[in-house]
This record gives sequence, C-alpha cells and structure tokens, in this order.
Amino acid sequence: MKLITLLQEELVQEAATTRKMLSIVPTEKLDWQPHPKSMKMGVLAAHIAELTAWVDMVLTTSELDFANNPYEPKDVKNTAELLEFFEQSLAKGIKALEDNDEEEFWEEWTLRNGDQIYKTSSKYEVIRMCYCQIVHHRAQLGVYLRLLNIPIPGSYGPSADEVMM
Repeated sequence: MKLITLLQEELVQEAATTRKMLSIVPTEKLDWQPHPKSMKMGVLAAHIAELTAWVDMVLTTSELDFANNPYEPKDVKNTAELLEFFEQSLAKGIKALEDNDEEEFWEEWTLRNGDQIYKTSSKYEVIRMCYCQIVHHRAQLGVYLRLLNIPIPGSYGPSADEVMM
C-alpha cells in the first residue's frame, strides 16, 4: 500500500472521531476554560477543527514562521459554525493529499519563530505531527467536556459513557 493512501485513510478515520467530539461542544460553553492557563473551549475546538487543513499548508510551503504569521485562532460563534469550519478544513487536507506526490513528503519543512528554529523535519513527519496534534487536542477537549459532565463519545472503541448506557 502506498504511503499517501495510508495517510488518506488515517485522516478520514481520525476525522470521524473528531467530528463526533466537535459535534457535542456546547455553544453556551465556548468561552469556558478549566483553568486560567488553559485555552477557552471555543479556541481549543477551533484549533482541532483547523488542524486537518495544515496538511495543505505543509505540502504547499517549506516553513511556518510565526514571526511573519502570528497565530490567530478562528472565532467560532456556535457548534454549527465549528462543524462547518472543520468540514472545510478536512476537505482542504484531503484534497492536498490527493493532489500531491509522495516525492514531496521527503522535502524539508521548518517550524520557526524568526531566527529561532523549533524543528526541521520531512513534510511526511510534519503531517504525522499534525495528526498527533489532532489526537492530543481532542483528548484535551475530552477532559473539558468530562469536567462539564458531558458524555464523551468513543475514539477507538466505546467510551466509559457508552459502555454504561
């Protein structure tokens, strides 16, 4: 099986789980945060929603320089807007994988802030890091939802909430 096919299948699989999690983010709790150092739920959820589009950014650029591109989170107003943003991002990520050749996966890509280089890796490694970021932040969102006593959907099997139902 080709590497690009594996990445496409993984993206679609993770998208199904991500969609379930984002669909239960309550609009009235978008400004909620569990701790002053934590992101607000809406910011966290929007970041999760955008990460699939980072596949396109990685495959069409050679770096991300925060000094020239400061991060500005998407301001979502409600759950429906969050899901729409996710679907747009997902479509962009899927198209990027369809439109690119695996040869590009081995080109270098750099994450930096001006002269400070955080990491230089192959584009393949950065795409995998994006996927890991989705899972990482989705787990954070699960903690937020659990703290609000909102039942959590399963990710790789049933959740404790689903087993108890």
